[in-house]
Amino acid sequence: MIASEHSPPLDGSRDATGAAPLRVPARRRRGWVVRRALLTADIAGLALALVVAEAFVGSRGAPDAVSLRTEFSLLVVAIPLWVLAAKVWGLYDRDEERTDHSTVDDVVGVFHLVTVGAWLLLVGSWATGWARPDPSKLALFWAAAITCVIAARGGARVLCRRSGSYTQRTVVAGADPIGQAVARKCMRHGEYRIEVIGFVDGRPGARASDVAQLPVLGPLSALPRLATDESVDRVVVAFPADEADVDVPALIRSLQDAGIQVDVVPRFGDLAASRVGFHAVEGVPLIGLTPPRLARSSRALKRAIDVVGSGVGLVVAAPLFAFIATAVKLTSPGPIFFRQVRVGRDQQKFVMLKFRTMRRGVDDSAHRAYIRASIEPERATTDNGLFKLERADAVTPVGRWLRRTSLDELPQLVNVLRGEMSLVGPRPCLEYEIEHFRAEHFERFYVPPGMTGLWQVTARAQSTFGEALDLDVAYVRSWSVGLDLWLLARTPARVFGRTA
Repeated sequence: MIASEHSPPLDGSRDATGAAPLRVPARRRRGWVVRRALLTADIAGLALALVVAEAFVGSRGAPDAVSLRTEFSLLVVAIPLWVLAAKVWGLYDRDEERTDHSTVDDVVGVFHLVTVGAWLLLVGSWATGWARPDPSKLALFWAAAITCVIAARGGARVLCRRSGSYTQRTVVAGADPIGQAVARKCMRHGEYRIEVIGFVDGRPGARASDVAQLPVLGPLSALPRLATDESVDRVVVAFPADEADVDVPALIRSLQDAGIQVDVVPRFGDLAASRVGFHAVEGVPLIGLTPPRLARSSRALKRAIDVVGSGVGLVVAAPLFAFIATAVKLTSPGPIFFRQVRVGRDQQKFVMLKFRTMRRGVDDSAHRAYIRASIEPERATTDNGLFKLERADAVTPVGRWLRRTSLDELPQLVNVLRGEMSLVGPRPCLEYEIEHFRAEHFERFYVPPGMTGLWQVTARAQSTFGEALDLDVAYVRSWSVGLDLWLLARTPARVFGRTA
């Protein structure tokens, strides 16, 4: 990993201990654009909330009622405090670092900031006797501020993603299977706006067909020059074969000093998850790998959320159930529901319910062959650009609409209420799929399968069968109530359109 004292300097001039800083052409990057857009959105959202409160409630109260001009002046004074608090919370800085960050991730932070601000205003006014805020007006401002700020942030992100500055020109350091997998996933998700321009690796291996068009731009030592010549915004370090020939920590520091986002793929990353614990032994950082099995209290909490959520969902969706059932029955012969044996928690079998979307008597041999073929990451996409089995001749007209909107899965609320499934969890698998599992894939049976999950939200048909299994395992290893709520919140936007 570390070069010898006689190694050539990284940029061809001086080494990192006293070298001149890496010079990357100045330009407006994603972070510059998004931070300013979000700041504008916050100010606009708070101002609009004040207008809403004034329009619906007005300046009521005793003789010490605050005028509208004073209220706006107070808002102007509070803006710097908001910006400082939002900065501390990280509400302006995550878009540049995280590829999957969306407005849904801001909800908790905005809620906390608006709530704290409203309470400070209320307590401060009463303590000083300066004013007696109308509780109804303050409550309306609180609700409107949360709604308006979140909506404004969503709109700001939509506009930012249309800007050329939002796209991050990315180099993957390492052309081994792991580096190729990183490049492949970035290329599949256009919503990330990551433009992979190539690999750097002194001894690259054979590349899979779906990343073969990406060039190897040179050895790892050429990365500083490439960062300058190619205006690189992001570098992903993923085990380049010639890493022993370069002082990698010094290289990373020089890239970071130049304002380039650097991501490092952890070794043994297939054993880790997003919910890992960082600790240290006398300053040596360690990553703690937590057991994948859920504690009893966690299982009980997850089950309580499932019972409440599925019960409410069945009541609210009852009219939609009746409409879909009628449409299925009237447009094609056969039963309303499709029943299929799936494998659930602890490999217990159960009958999963869905609205029928296919014609009767369809053979499953094509699906079996598809599963065998798509277990490998090198699996090529179908004609629609997705890793999905297309069977247009077997799907009914109503079935196409149900599949496109995922409404065919609504009857699974019954499975959730029974305890056979969960609202969030791994994808319910078929019995014959298990024969293709690797050892770690059996961890997915530690929790019940879900109506939605990490695979459905982050990949869907853009992943192979093998990658879907890896995401199921990642969900189990990373489980938390917050993760379940986050996935539930992002599911509607993922099904019906892109998130902001």
